[in-house]
Amino acid sequence: MHKLFSWMAGPWQQRWRSAQRRAGLPSGWAPLIASGLGFAGLAGLAGGCDRPPVPSAGTQASTQASTQGMVWIAGGEFSMGSDARLAQADERPAHPVRVDGFWMDSTEVTNAQFRKFVEATGFVTDAERPPDLAALMAQVPPGTPPPPAELLVPGSLVFTPPQAPGQPWWEWRAAANWRRPEGPASDLSGKDDHPVVHVSWRDASAYAGWAGKRLPTEAEWEFAARGGLHAAPFVWGDQKDDLGTRMNTWQGQFPTVRERGDGYADTSPVGSFPPNGYGLYDVAGNVWEWVADWYRPDTYPRRAGGGVVVNPTGPTSSFDPDEPYSPKRVCRGGSYLCSDNYCTGYRPSARMKSSPDTSLAHTGFRCVRDQG
Repeated sequence: MHKLFSWMAGPWQQRWRSAQRRAGLPSGWAPLIASGLGFAGLAGLAGGCDRPPVPSAGTQASTQASTQGMVWIAGGEFSMGSDARLAQADERPAHPVRVDGFWMDSTEVTNAQFRKFVEATGFVTDAERPPDLAALMAQVPPGTPPPPAELLVPGSLVFTPPQAPGQPWWEWRAAANWRRPEGPASDLSGKDDHPVVHVSWRDASAYAGWAGKRLPTEAEWEFAARGGLHAAPFVWGDQKDDLGTRMNTWQGQFPTVRERGDGYADTSPVGSFPPNGYGLYDVAGNVWEWVADWYRPDTYPRRAGGGVVVNPTGPTSSFDPDEPYSPKRVCRGGSYLCSDNYCTGYRPSARMKSSPDTSLAHTGFRCVRDQG
């Protein structure tokens, strides 16, 4: 096991046992690292986790904000969440929501698009930055000893199939980031049109601001992902047929047997699978997508029963009882690691959460713009 995992496991192994099945995360210690503590980079902690970092002084925001590559989503009323058998507790109850119209990127933001942002601004992502130890310790239980200094280097979480039952399948890898998604020996050759990964919520927010856009609210994202279908379990409808032709997800028995039934071992070029009813690609599978909202498991019960909720923006703060020291933002859509036997995060109502400074090999984003 990676020595960073070993440091983290000691004081908390018995306290944190929440398996995040819909996120495709393991039940041991890795879920805490992947979704709670921002250890995907140990980097975003430099500025805390309540605001996105901004491009360096002197750079200019994009002046070419337009609706090119975006789809107009007319807005309307829908049933948000799910009461179906597969629904997790934080997806319940289904409740009526109305959203105004907005523009949404037809695909997830690609490596090529993110590179333009970085080249224009000099932006450095969370996974590329050294951590702030004080900010790190604020996210862990009191009395936890600090990590060894040699572990406080930039890096991110990379999926590594376990070789035996019980082994973790997330490896924290030094120097892994959006440019080098598998670590220092990798690069983006041939992947300009793949979704950018190893980006935190803060990184995604910074890109969106530069592009003259923003991250979608959770309600906007789900309304758009459903593509006009009412309460359907999948973005294409009710049929659970050949998933390999519908989206990029794990084919085979997760996490040990991978069959390339959909043709891809990890991310796929955006737009490789059929769009939903609104013309949006990859709203199921490929990579999880950051949205604007803070995460709480009781968000839906708190607002259900009061009639139609109009343009909800989520709670004002986060609380996750599984990891109360770490505030979380919501991710949607599932990824190439979601599988029928372990994680059904590709359903439009499924929710995942991670700390705003966390980056992972299966998480990216898309943006929206308001009308006008």
